[in-house]
Amino acid sequence: MKIKETPLKDCYIIEPTIFEDERGYFFEKFNEKKFEELTGMNGHFVQDNISKSSYGVLRGLHLQKGEHAQAKLVSCLEGSVWDVAVDLREDSPTFGEWFGIELTAENKLQLYVPRGFGHGFAVLSTHAVFSYKCDNFYNKESEGSVKFNDPELNIDWKVDEKDAILSEKDQNAPGFKDKNF
Repeated sequence: MKIKETPLKDCYIIEPTIFEDERGYFFEKFNEKKFEELTGMNGHFVQDNISKSSYGVLRGLHLQKGEHAQAKLVSCLEGSVWDVAVDLREDSPTFGEWFGIELTAENKLQLYVPRGFGHGFAVLSTHAVFSYKCDNFYNKESEGSVKFNDPELNIDWKVDEKDAILSEKDQNAPGFKDKNF
């Protein structure tokens, strides 16, 4: 696997090496030892989550706070999503900056989103199956969020806002200045 840096500190794109032949393909989706060697980051995951969504569904921006903070390794298993990470670590040189990447079943790219980041995605295909590997267990009381369309962040979600399908929680998320992170 190849690790590529993003403009955000500690946020990485993981590109697998794919072996294809007439039978199909094989690739190593993740290797903890290689990841730690290449990034210096902890790559130990304890929880896997899968979501399925239809076109226009926008999930985010979400995070876990405090001792329940989570790093995530995300990928798209079916379809296509626009995936966004926002650095919410106030002591980081990239605080308040975001990075977006198209993750698809075809490109097999993954994004490593470190602890202290907000994360979200918008579905670009008719449907998408999305995978999250988390390095800490989910804790409802530690949820944080930031409004997806906060003008200070100015995120391009690649889905027209009128077409975005949001949960009530995401519609009512606090703004970036409210620092719910």
